[in-house]
Amino acid sequence: MSCNVGSTDRALRIVAGLVILALGVAGPLGWWGLVGLLPLATGLWRWCPAYSVLGIRT
Repeated sequence: MSCNVGSTDRALRIVAGLVILALGVAGPLGWWGLVGLLPLATGLWRWCPAYSVLGIRT
């Protein structure tokens, strides 16, 4: 499993994941805020399964 998420993409994923999680905790998204775990995890691990399938590297 090689890294396929670049540094800018990584930073954006981590920020987006944290914002979505925060919105879930704060109330507007409720349980849907757990969706923020996906971009957060892919940003922290620097590997995206969808990128692997599509052959994308950033």
